[in-house]
Amino acid sequence: MERFIEKHRDEKFDLVVIGGGITGAAVAYDAASRGLSVALLEKGDFGGATSAATSKLIHGGLRYLATMEIGLVRESLRERRILENIAPNFVYPIPIMFTTGGGRLSNRRWFIGIGMIMYDILSFDKGWTWDKSKRIPMHRNISPKRVMELEPNVKREGLTGAAVYYDCASIFPERFTLAFVKSAVKYGAKAANYTKVEDFIFEGEGLVAGVKVRDLINDKTLEVRGALTVNCGGPWADIILDLAHGKPGGEQLRRSEGIHVITKKLINNHVVGSMTKAGRHFFLIPWRNHSLIGTTDKEYVGNPDEWRVTKRAIQELLDVVNENFGNGEKIEYKDVLYSYGGLRPLVEDQTEDVYATSRKYEVYDNAGDGLQNLITVEGGKYTTSRNLAAQVMKVVKKKISRPLNKMITKDNYLAGCEIKDMEEYLAKSRRENADFNPGAVDYLARIYGTELGKVLAIARERAELAEPLNADGEMLAQVVYAVRFEMAKTLKDIILRRTGIGTLGNPGEDVLKKVGKIAAKELNWSRERLTKELALVRKALAVPVD
Repeated sequence: MERFIEKHRDEKFDLVVIGGGITGAAVAYDAASRGLSVALLEKGDFGGATSAATSKLIHGGLRYLATMEIGLVRESLRERRILENIAPNFVYPIPIMFTTGGGRLSNRRWFIGIGMIMYDILSFDKGWTWDKSKRIPMHRNISPKRVMELEPNVKREGLTGAAVYYDCASIFPERFTLAFVKSAVKYGAKAANYTKVEDFIFEGEGLVAGVKVRDLINDKTLEVRGALTVNCGGPWADIILDLAHGKPGGEQLRRSEGIHVITKKLINNHVVGSMTKAGRHFFLIPWRNHSLIGTTDKEYVGNPDEWRVTKRAIQELLDVVNENFGNGEKIEYKDVLYSYGGLRPLVEDQTEDVYATSRKYEVYDNAGDGLQNLITVEGGKYTTSRNLAAQVMKVVKKKISRPLNKMITKDNYLAGCEIKDMEEYLAKSRRENADFNPGAVDYLARIYGTELGKVLAIARERAELAEPLNADGEMLAQVVYAVRFEMAKTLKDIILRRTGIGTLGNPGEDVLKKVGKIAAKELNWSRERLTKELALVRKALAVPVD
C-alpha cells in the first residue's frame, strides 16, 4: 500500500471517506468493491484510536438483552458469524465463563440462564460457518466445583456456578482493521494515513465538494474532491461536522471512555466474566499467555484529542476486579504491564449512565442540516461495522447518479484472509517453513494470513531479520514488511499496530532499539528523528503514573 496523497493532483472521487478506523475502512471497502472510486483519509494511523481500544472480542453483546435490544443482539450475532467466515485467521470461537451468585437479580443463576437460552436462539445460524472449526456450540451450566477446577482464581465466596457460552476472540484488532483497508485498496480505493481534514470544499451554498487536508508527513495542504463525502470520524464526528458548518461548539457527541489493562496470566482458557454489585460487568480475557482485563464505561466530556488513560482510571478498574475476582491475592498497580483505551461514540443521550446507553449506530444524510452531499456515521461497535458500511451504502446509492455493483463483503474473504480451513493452513505453513520455530510460524500465520510467505521471505534475507524478539516469535522482518507494504510511518505504527511487539507492554530497551534501527533504515530517518520516535514509543508504552 502507498499513501496516495503524496502523488495526488486533480483526481475527483465518487466517495471521500473521512476516518480510517474500522467504520471508515469498512465503508471504503464496501464502496470500492461496488465499483466506486474512493479516497480514504485518516488523520493518524489506520485503526489507531477507538478501533484499537477493544476487548479483542467479536461478540453478540449478551448484556444488551437486559435492555431488550433484541435487534442489535441479533445483528451482532449474525455479523459475528460473517466475520468468522471472511477473516478466519483473525476471529476464533472462545469459551466465556459467566459466574453466578447472589445479590442482584441480574446475577442470579436462573436469570442468567434465561439470557443464555435467548442468546442461543438468536444465534441460530452459528453453525453456518465456512470452516467447521469455527462452529459455536450451545451454552451449558456448570457447578461451583467445576468452575474452580477450570478456573481456580474465580472468587469462591457466594459462587453458585457459571454459565459457559461462546463468542469470538479477535486476536489482533489493529491488523483486522488493516485487512479492511487492504481489501478496499485491492478494489481500487486510495488510502492515506496521517492526512488530516482541516476544512471542507463548497461549490455553491451548502454543497460539499470534498475536503481540504494537510499531509502531516510532508506538511503540505491539498484538496481531495468527491461527489459524496462520508464522515466516519467516530468520537471526532461532531468536530468534523463543526468544520463543515464553519463554527465550533455545535451539537456535541456523547462519548464513553473504556480502558483495559494487561497483566500476568490469571486465568486459563476461558474468558471469565462477572457482574459487580453495581450491576456492571467486567471480563478477564486470555491473550498471548497473559490476561487482558476490561472494560470500563465512563462518560467523558472534553476534547477527544486530550483524552488519555489515567492512573485513577486504572486503579478504579483494579478495585472493581479485586472486589469480585480472586481468593485473597490482589492485583496490584505494579502488576499492570500495559494499559490502553479509547473513546466510544454514542448516539443515545436519554440515559443518565453511559453503561446503559445503546451501542446502536445512526447514518445521517446531512442534507437536512443544509449540507448537501455529506453523510455522517455515528455510534456502532466493532462487530457490526461491516453491516454498518452496508447501511451507509444504501444512503450512497440513493444520492449517487450511477448504478452500483452488488454487495460482496459478506461473501468474500478479506485481503490476506483467503483460507478455507484454518487448521489445515496452519499445518501446511509449519511444514513449508520448517526452518522457523513452529510456534512462531503458527502465530505469524494467524496475524498475516496468506501474506505469511512474504514476511518469511524477508526474514530469510538476513539472520538478524529472523531473530525472535519475544515468546511469540515476532521478528525484525515484520518491521521491514510493515514499512514496505503496510504504510507504517512511525515507530508506534510498527510496535503497536503492524506487529504485537509492544502490545504486551514495553519489550525492553534492547528490542526497541533493534526495531528502531531497522525502521530508521527503511524510512531514511536521521539520528534525531530516531531518538524522537523512540521517546514517543517509550511514552506510549509506559503505565500512567498520574
